Amino acid sequence: MTGLVLYCKSYRTDLRRVLRLAESVQALNKDGLPFYISVPQTDLALFTDALASLPVELIADEDILRCSPSIDARAMENLPGSLAQQIVKSEFWRLGLSDAYLCLDSDAVFIRPFFASDYMSEAGVPYLVMSEAQSLMEQSLALHKSSVIDNFHRESAQVQDVFGRAGKAYSFGPMPIVWHRAVWESLDRQFLQPRGMNFLDAILQAPLESRWYGEALLKFKAIDFLPAEPFFKVYHYAWQWD
Repeated sequence: MTGLVLYCKSYRTDLRRVLRLAESVQALNKDGLPFYISVPQTDLALFTDALASLPVELIADEDILRCSPSIDARAMENLPGSLAQQIVKSEFWRLGLSDAYLCLDSDAVFIRPFFASDYMSEAGVPYLVMSEAQSLMEQSLALHKSSVIDNFHRESAQVQDVFGRAGKAYSFGPMPIVWHRAVWESLDRQFLQPRGMNFLDAILQAPLESRWYGEALLKFKAIDFLPAEPFFKVYHYAWQWD
């Protein structure tokens, strides 16, 4: 089993973005980290043709879900893509391909050489993206975007309350972020299974996969972690870009 791999969940509408991402990985992946991309079975042939010359391994989303013993794939069919993708991404660990994976969005792009050490310590401890999102909060306050601040605290409280954690509101993103299989497994075994739940149920309760991961790590302490600022520059809103 590999210590760290790259993973991206995508769709045909993001093909051009994924192609750009894969080209940047080919050029700048100095440790040769394996790169996996999953797409719906119906999109597999399209991606296979488009990415044939690039060092990626394609997986059908359905193959990931088949490794999830308690999730009925039929229940996924009517979910909006914004929810379904969170479940697929968060169940990738069940394939047993790595201890940890850097979960990338299709519109990400690397702009400098990168190494495994950018995302994990030499001892194999993942860097956990974890902050109070001060930059976003200050920018939102300055531009009178109070709804952004309110949503941040509401979404944080939604999952904090589930685990009974009082105190500061943390952001465990934005993507890309490193996820470790032991954390997802602890969430499944110590929280979801005893309640007769699966990760589909969790996302329907609170559609915030990065918060489920982060709060589960703080609660069950399945692994050590080292806090880090976001790895990539991310624009959450058009007004930030402007």
